[in-house]
Amino acid sequence: MRRRVLIVNADDFGRSPGVNRGVIRGHEEGIVTSASLMVRWPAAKEAAEYARRSDTLGVGLHLDLGEWEYRDDDWRARYLVVEEESAETASAEIARQLDLFEGLVGRPPTHLDSHQHVHNSEPTRSAMLAAGERLGVPVRAHAPGISYCGVFYGQDGRGFPVPEAIEVDALVGAIESLRSGVTELACHPAAEADHESTYDQERLTELETLCHERVQEAIERCRIELRSFADLEP
Repeated sequence: MRRRVLIVNADDFGRSPGVNRGVIRGHEEGIVTSASLMVRWPAAKEAAEYARRSDTLGVGLHLDLGEWEYRDDDWRARYLVVEEESAETASAEIARQLDLFEGLVGRPPTHLDSHQHVHNSEPTRSAMLAAGERLGVPVRAHAPGISYCGVFYGQDGRGFPVPEAIEVDALVGAIESLRSGVTELACHPAAEADHESTYDQERLTELETLCHERVQEAIERCRIELRSFADLEP
């Protein structure tokens, strides 16, 4: 039987002190092995300071081009980083946030992904893949040999609550059904809902689930190897 390797990546690291505490607790007491840093937010410096001290938490870039919420039967922007997305603006913003990342963390990112998966669509997709190739790091959902799993999320595609998706039973089930090879599981833990977000109380539930003893027991029982992107062989 082939090995089953799991990277548990916490998105939004640096967005707020509460998110930072959640990511750190999820790493130290739970199954979180990796995080993606939002470099534009005030708490990014605090998150980066932890990343500099830690030799076990892998940290990548969580590209932030904006945030959207579903209301009045349409997706509407809560904020935008670039007013008009083009190949040029996407490339320039990726380069800017990569510079901020290296200035904060003191090293290149272990991987690349993005807030609300904006890198899965053009024109950002091509710019992100080019950055990943240049750095020699995986890009979420586009890296050969690394499967992406987004089932551990407490809302559906339009932002309606799905609380059962982030309960302990759901995460244990996801762990038990992992395929062989390398899988990235995304999560969004927080110790406190201390910032405006379309996803807030769910973060608190995620943290408790990620640290639950039954989840850790499932990892051991299923012989899952917890790793970060930095641990993967080039």
